[in-house]
Amino acid sequence: MQKSQLAYRRILLKLSGEALMGGTDYGIEPAVIRRIAEEIHELSSAGLEIGLVIGGGNIFRGAGLAQGGMDRVTGDHMGMLATVINSLAMQDALEKVGSQCRVMSALKVNQVCEDYIRRRAVRHLEKGRVVIFAAGTGNPFFTTDSAASLRAIEMGAEIMLKATKVDGIYTDDPVSNPNARRYDRLTFEEAIVKKLAVMDATALVLCRDQGVPIRVFDLHTPGNLGRVAAGEDVGTLVE
Repeated sequence: MQKSQLAYRRILLKLSGEALMGGTDYGIEPAVIRRIAEEIHELSSAGLEIGLVIGGGNIFRGAGLAQGGMDRVTGDHMGMLATVINSLAMQDALEKVGSQCRVMSALKVNQVCEDYIRRRAVRHLEKGRVVIFAAGTGNPFFTTDSAASLRAIEMGAEIMLKATKVDGIYTDDPVSNPNARRYDRLTFEEAIVKKLAVMDATALVLCRDQGVPIRVFDLHTPGNLGRVAAGEDVGTLVE
């Protein structure tokens, strides 16, 4: 892809931890993370500035364990550390395909990655490095969706891309309801009021108030990320 084909200068890509599992029940499937890294590398090489937030659901979910009786704050901190694991795995995959990459953590884990400092992160992006934002916001009770919205705003991203297992936002769960209808476009108010479960309300409100659109698309279709970066109408746009 050429730089002239890109519709954006800087994006924030949000991946769920489950996106890294592939066909496994747990953890990371090497072939999946390699394919994602190759698609990101192609866009980065074309001149797109890319920030990345990865969830930790393939390893650990703090909210889930809290329902079983664990202290919620402890559980959320464990979930943040799971995102650090995924971020380091993605950094390794990106470097193997030729991208320069930095992991920046909202929690202090200096021996494995940098602390998150906004100005330094922007400078990394300007130098063409992929920046992976790990450990959520560093605070309990906030999801990685909220962290992605926050980082997108702080980095001045033109759009936030939420990569999922389905090809957009539906009126209902398309797996359990074959009559569910996919939206091509939604307003933030519609997504919030209809509780469409695309992401939590905090994340939607942050992007709404700061004017950052969100595109939800299927990551598992090869080439979709490039099509979205080129401005094609893939998935569902929330604005």
